Amino acid sequence: MITQLSTRPLRLGAVSYLNSRPLIENLQELLPQARIVLDYPSRLADGLSAGDLDVALIPSVEYFRGTGYTILSSACVAARGPVMSVRLYCRTHPGDIQRVAMDEGSRTSAALTRVILAERYGVSPSVEPLPLDADTAHSDADAVLLIGDRAMHPPREPFAQVVDLGQMWYEWTGLPFVFAMWVAAGRVHDTQTVEQALNAARDQGVAAIDAIASREAVRLGLTEETARTYLSQHLNYHLTSAERSGLELFRRLAEQQGLLSGQRSAASHVALT
Repeated sequence: MITQLSTRPLRLGAVSYLNSRPLIENLQELLPQARIVLDYPSRLADGLSAGDLDVALIPSVEYFRGTGYTILSSACVAARGPVMSVRLYCRTHPGDIQRVAMDEGSRTSAALTRVILAERYGVSPSVEPLPLDADTAHSDADAVLLIGDRAMHPPREPFAQVVDLGQMWYEWTGLPFVFAMWVAAGRVHDTQTVEQALNAARDQGVAAIDAIASREAVRLGLTEETARTYLSQHLNYHLTSAERSGLELFRRLAEQQGLLSGQRSAASHVALT
């Protein structure tokens, strides 16, 4: 049993995007006493930090910014090449970008955008938010970052270049990129039951990708083939040693760019079990 849950259910936050569906397949049945909330990654990070959630699938950069956080599971959302759902739509060459509109649902992809623009193209553009219900047409910035389900739909206007950030990172570093992982706050003391459930949900979800793609494609306006290809070929759900190395490199680069705001948890160096 989880000792601190004797007076209330576990509060668990999961991402509402298609990319996370294999991680939460049957999760409510595996954790029947938990209260599961689906939301955008940035809001889940805020909820975990504020104490409104006990465990959440949060942007990887928020793990580094947090205090007293622990990576709870070997389940994650990662990519080893093109990711399809994290794209920077550029109206000019990336080296000429002066303003970027960042998807408000994003934290890790926003940090990755700034790392890539600084390290690869030598530019540090100003940043402005792009509301969650907006698309590229709602901003006249030099580039627009979109993540999640809406990034998978072609925009209505042409762009000079479209950068898939998963592909850019992999070609540059040779390492996977971890976009999100399950993190527990320090107030959760005995996490074994939750960890086992999260890993089991991931395993069941990966085995059910065909069914998930069929179920979700219509809701999202995607073809079933696109949804299946995205989940099975563009995403990886296991936090292996390669993903750990990618996480640590991202931490170092984000820190060099001043993107961690000086807030580092004792667990921020990626020593994953």
